[in-house]
This record gives sequence, C-alpha cells and structure tokens, in this order.
Amino acid sequence: MEPVRTCIGCRSRAPRASLLRLVSRDSDLVVDHTATLPGRGAWLHPSIECFQDALRRRAFGRALRVTSPLDAKQLENRLNWLMDN
Repeated sequence: MEPVRTCIGCRSRAPRASLLRLVSRDSDLVVDHTATLPGRGAWLHPSIECFQDALRRRAFGRALRVTSPLDAKQLENRLNWLMDN
C-alpha cells in the first residue's frame, strides 16, 4: 500500500510518488526531492495549474504554517521548465 497525500493546489488525493514535497527555507519554497528535509511539508502535483491554484488560494503559507511571504518564483520557473520538456 503506497502512502497517499493531498495536493494543496487541486485538493485531490494522489500517491505520494506522484507529488512534489515542498518546504519553506528562508522565505523560499524549496522542492524536497528525497522527502527528508526537516520541518513541515506541503504536497503539490508537478503542474502549473495546481501551482496557480495554490497561489490563488494562498495555500502555501497555510499548509506550511508560515506567516511571512514566501517566494515561489523559483518553483514556478521549475514547473514551467518541466511542462516545456
């Protein structure tokens, strides 16, 4: 049985292997490839649509329990690159 997580963008449940784990590091959103970085994590489908939904709903701050603004530009660039390739 594979672990299931909820995407913070579309709010649908999916296998953990199909989602990206995100953590907050110095007000930046960082992708945690190994899912071993310390701290609270949030899960997101690797799609620009889920990313935009999460931004629109301000889900990153709530999911990570961070009150300061988070810089998501690096994550957005990464998702755009993934979609182009």
